[in-house]
Amino acid sequence: MDPVETYIGSIKRISTEQRQMIRERWGVDKPLPTKISNWAKNAIKGDLGYSVTFEKDVSDVIRQAFSNSLLLILTAWILSFVFGVLLGVRAAIRQNRLTDRVIKTIAYLFSSIPAFWFGILLLLTFSVKLKWFPIGYASPIGKSENILFFEKLYHMFLPALTLSIMEISTICIYTREKLIEILDSDYALYEYARGKSVMEVVKEHGVRNILLPVVTLQFGSINEIIGGTLLIESVFSYNGIGRITIQAGLRGDLPLILAITIVTATIVFIGNLIANILYPLIDPRIREGVAN
Repeated sequence: MDPVETYIGSIKRISTEQRQMIRERWGVDKPLPTKISNWAKNAIKGDLGYSVTFEKDVSDVIRQAFSNSLLLILTAWILSFVFGVLLGVRAAIRQNRLTDRVIKTIAYLFSSIPAFWFGILLLLTFSVKLKWFPIGYASPIGKSENILFFEKLYHMFLPALTLSIMEISTICIYTREKLIEILDSDYALYEYARGKSVMEVVKEHGVRNILLPVVTLQFGSINEIIGGTLLIESVFSYNGIGRITIQAGLRGDLPLILAITIVTATIVFIGNLIANILYPLIDPRIREGVAN
């Protein structure tokens, strides 16, 4: 992909000399090591290049979009963990009963539905027909400053619900299966024989044992949630990192694409790092193994 040709596009009035001037100014014809070195030096200074799609510095585009997406991603991530674990525990405790069957059926159903299709369904129902929520955007139209936090939450509700409900299904199914294994284990049967209830066994043994694999799954889902924002933000016209990624890809905006890749990779790396830090706190055996 030639960035100069992508930038010029279908403009026919630019002469060969003007094209060459642009190539020299951007350093397109320089050797690859020189390009990488120059980009790295500028990136350290906070200069990630210029976006031809939005006609402004890449750092400004990323900052504005990331501020919207960060709230959306964190909200969806927290909701998926809390409700996924609670529903999974409830289903495991009521194993093979009506509650378990209903939760399990709904979880399998939502895990099979494409996220963008579910988002369109919510948009048509609650925004177009019922008019309970705005049709799109991360803030009220025509208002770019002094936006209230409530207004952000109001515009973010449907995208966050769409993004989280798919992950809720995954966490719920996984939590249910792991907790059922624990409740059917020999030491759980021993606790039952001592007169303890199912809830007591869950509190004393179940929570600690399911927490480690669930935390692993939850932090591992960060990349899936970030990937989900690409489609969800497009469906809801939400001005975030996912929407600008698609726009940059369609326009061949290489500086912006490169910056987005680095930012999202950094987020996933930090998520995995936090998970590794939490492991010893959740399971003392890991902490003792590291010490030995």
